Amino acid sequence: MKNKIIYLCSVILSLFVGICGTMIVIYYIPNNAEEEKPTETIEKVVTITESDTISPAVNKVYNSVVTVLNYDNSLQSTGTGFVYKVDDKYGYILTNHHVIADAKKIKVTNMQETTVDATLLGSDQYADLAVLRVEKNFVLQVATLGDSTDLEIGDTVFAVGTPVDIEYYGTVTKGIISGMNRVVSVTLDNGDDFMMEVLQTNTAINPGNSGGPLVNMEGEVIGINTLKLVENEIEGMGFAIPIEMATSILDKLETGQKIERPLLGISMIDVSNQYALFTYKIYLEKDYEKGVVVIDVEDKSPASKAGLKKGDVILKIDDTEIEDNTHLRYVLYKYSIGDTISIVYERDGKTNTVKVDLTDSI
Repeated sequence: MKNKIIYLCSVILSLFVGICGTMIVIYYIPNNAEEEKPTETIEKVVTITESDTISPAVNKVYNSVVTVLNYDNSLQSTGTGFVYKVDDKYGYILTNHHVIADAKKIKVTNMQETTVDATLLGSDQYADLAVLRVEKNFVLQVATLGDSTDLEIGDTVFAVGTPVDIEYYGTVTKGIISGMNRVVSVTLDNGDDFMMEVLQTNTAINPGNSGGPLVNMEGEVIGINTLKLVENEIEGMGFAIPIEMATSILDKLETGQKIERPLLGISMIDVSNQYALFTYKIYLEKDYEKGVVVIDVEDKSPASKAGLKKGDVILKIDDTEIEDNTHLRYVLYKYSIGDTISIVYERDGKTNTVKVDLTDSI
């Protein structure tokens, strides 16, 4: 009997402990099978703002730009220019020489489509620059001239002009400075080739943009658009004359003075032009890759006074190697009248160096 009582107590105690343990587990230990609460998702709204608009810069120059109309009995061509200065009576417009070349009459049209006659004050084919004058009341705005020497490759610039035809006047195109101090070859009015030092840009420049401003993001003119390489394989290569080149001769252009450049006093041909050498009965002792050959020397000229003669092969001016006759003229015109240069040349197989005093006439 006693054993049965002990057995029953043990069973009851075991059940009690089991029930209590189950309750403790349910109460204190979370159910792993319980569904997880959903994660809260926060959506962020991103606003993109156009930060590189050029409108403020365009507004500083836009109304200074004009369309230049070249007449020879009828309208021959159009180009672009911009007002860079005013005085008590007149406004002064800068454009390219080739825009107004051979014109019998020049007219200009402003952004309000007012057209007036313009007076040509001065022009220079080597710099490809010209200055026009109009009555002051025609002027809507005067452009601010900047400094191209502050530019870096990749800087944003834009052009304002009249591409193709007058119906597209006031066209604005944007790009960057693609290159500095580029040297390009151009053909002058007289048929001679000449080299110009220019800024390179991928800003869209088309026929009619010539003479218009190339402008920085401060709204300052840093170049005068002058030409574009036109070939099927080439896209986005336009060129502009640095504004400093223009400002250095503006006083003379405004007063109609001829831009004097140093004179050497020789006729020359490229050293590689074998047919011309044979024609002039010049026979060189060796082959040259670079240089020019003197075929004639003017009496009393700087070259004559320095002792240069027919058949001399000019290799250098100072430390600059001469590529050909176009390059020689480009290098020479970097000097001023009155400067003294050193010319390295070969005669009869011997290398000589001579000093030449540059003048503007004989």
